[in-house]
Amino acid sequence: MQGLQLLVDFVTNMDQQERLDQWLRDWFQRGDKNQDGRMSFQEVQRLLHLMNVEMDREYALSLFQAADVSQSDTLEGEEFVQFYKALTKRTEVQELFENFSSDGQKLTLLEFVDFLREEQKEQDRAPDLALELINRYEPSDSGRLRHVLSVDGFLSYLCSKDGSIFNPACLPIYQDMTQPMNHYFINSSHNTYLVADQLCGQSSIEGYIRALKRGCRCVEVDVWDGPSGEPVVYHGHTLTSRILFKDVLATVAQYAFQVTSDYPLILSLENHCTWEQQETMARYLTEILGEQLLSTTVNGMPLNQLPSPEQLRGKILLKGKKLTTLEEDIEEEENEELQPELEREQGSEVELDPFLEPEPEPELEPELEPGHEPEPESEPQEPSSRSKDKQEKVVKCPLSGLPICCQIMVQTPSFNPESLLLSKQIAKPILCPALSALVVYLKSVSFYSFTHSKEHYHFYEISSFSEAKAKNLIKEAGNEFVQHNAWQLSRVYPSGLRTDSSNYNPQELWIAGCQMVAMNMQTAGLAMDICDGLFRQNGGCGYVLKPDFLRDTQSSFHPHRPISPFQGKRLLVQVISGQQLPKVDDTKERSIVDPLVKVEIFGIRADTTWKETSYVENNGFNPYWGQTLCFHVLVPELAVLRFVVKDYNWRPRHGFIGQFTLPWTCMQQGYRHIHLLSRDGISLHPASIFVYICIREDLGQEKS
Repeated sequence: MQGLQLLVDFVTNMDQQERLDQWLRDWFQRGDKNQDGRMSFQEVQRLLHLMNVEMDREYALSLFQAADVSQSDTLEGEEFVQFYKALTKRTEVQELFENFSSDGQKLTLLEFVDFLREEQKEQDRAPDLALELINRYEPSDSGRLRHVLSVDGFLSYLCSKDGSIFNPACLPIYQDMTQPMNHYFINSSHNTYLVADQLCGQSSIEGYIRALKRGCRCVEVDVWDGPSGEPVVYHGHTLTSRILFKDVLATVAQYAFQVTSDYPLILSLENHCTWEQQETMARYLTEILGEQLLSTTVNGMPLNQLPSPEQLRGKILLKGKKLTTLEEDIEEEENEELQPELEREQGSEVELDPFLEPEPEPELEPELEPGHEPEPESEPQEPSSRSKDKQEKVVKCPLSGLPICCQIMVQTPSFNPESLLLSKQIAKPILCPALSALVVYLKSVSFYSFTHSKEHYHFYEISSFSEAKAKNLIKEAGNEFVQHNAWQLSRVYPSGLRTDSSNYNPQELWIAGCQMVAMNMQTAGLAMDICDGLFRQNGGCGYVLKPDFLRDTQSSFHPHRPISPFQGKRLLVQVISGQQLPKVDDTKERSIVDPLVKVEIFGIRADTTWKETSYVENNGFNPYWGQTLCFHVLVPELAVLRFVVKDYNWRPRHGFIGQFTLPWTCMQQGYRHIHLLSRDGISLHPASIFVYICIREDLGQEKS
């Protein structure tokens, strides 16, 4: 079709050419109802409705007649191209271009440098950047040779990734990846195997594939005894379906480092199995994961901090219960290396008195998530000084011989040799040593208090918190929580009442430095937009370096009461226009949206707010707002911005059109396009909004 071929020719100089080609082909074919390669005025009217454009009939007819040079009452070839140009003319961009162009036809190199320096805040790099952008986006050969930028090249730049609100310098790995793991926010999933609700939903390996493809670096595996000796994964005490543990491991092994990241993956293991099936689990972990599984400490690591993501690249770490300490593991490794030498020196095998074997370190039962085991009626109390002197052992029930699954019993050491012998005969650890040995750096321990953690826990131990408990700790002891997270990992999981797999706002936990804020990734919405927004940076690798005041064990920062030296910022967002916004209800051909833009900021409590524009009636194709929204932000390092476009409704809830979320630290100033995403995070290309961003020092004005 000649018209389609000319359309292809027309967009050869436009940004994101391949996607625009396909988009234009789709629209032309949808508008050309009888598929004759020409468009009548009736077909043009139908096309406008399909493109979400409510246009006066007389004005539409005038555009049609102006493009119909052959006066055939149809548009074909170049005529359709001219009609499309008239339809997509960006008046606001033309005016901006003319403000910096001396002749209104082109931007010279110096004029473009002025624009980049004054409006885009590119500062010292503006001269070199101007040359680079002209060579990249100017469509004409002569323009590139003369180092000038036409209005088409200018628009192409503004619509590109260089003209995006998201700083392209933050897209690849750009952060220091050599710091201890607890210095990073880690993209984490809750009950990863579920693809629906928490009570009756389906368990599927697809949940792991989806999570890993979106950059998740901590997945959860709840393991229970299954038939025929095969451990299964499902949400315990519910009607959710079950999948084989070995199938989960095979999926993890295949996708762990295949898609988005080769930085370490954490398997958060909730173990509810008996001894025999734990041995099967340990065997599967070593056989299926192979060299990917971290089973020994990193050589040369000091015994006071966790390894870095860089040191653990390509490795899978197991998080779970452990019978011994890391120090004992290292000592055992060293003894194993020395054992052959000792045997040679002594000429015989060294036998150890079984009664002198060291007892396991006191093991505090880790908090279990709702649905895994019944929750205690009250918060765990800090162990008394008397109980601290007791040794903990995991035992079998002496009467039935059946294991007391996932229960740790505390016994007072006995000095009666007969009772000790009897104890050794009937006792058997519930936690299988082979499985315990695979937990290296991420030993699960219960949380009692921050003081208790400082006095009794180690850097390689990790506590889990329900969302309610974590939020309460932030409120009551926010600074202590920040300091705790500066030296030890924390994991937060959703409330057991969220049976619909809804999510909390992860930003409320990140502001205290909590690293692993686990999300129900199968549920789209605001919370997942915030999560995806934070982890969109740094190559999407799943690790984001925390601000320095969240990495300092002596930090004075309190999430709810921040004080100096934080320098607040004033943010001005001018919402200018929108482009080709999709319909809320695609099934209604004649339904046109009334769009408005809402700008939301999530950070510390004092910074969390939102403002919105008025709505534009019946125009989703090229709405114009021209409205400025002002915000005052005290701790911008912890702020995440969400731009959401909605369809106005007189009812309280507006219809969702699209959104884009990003960290404050990745936001570019100046005239920028925001390319919208769907509720599921899928690109809505070419839908976008055009904004102007300006950040200034906040001189202490009151919040509006």
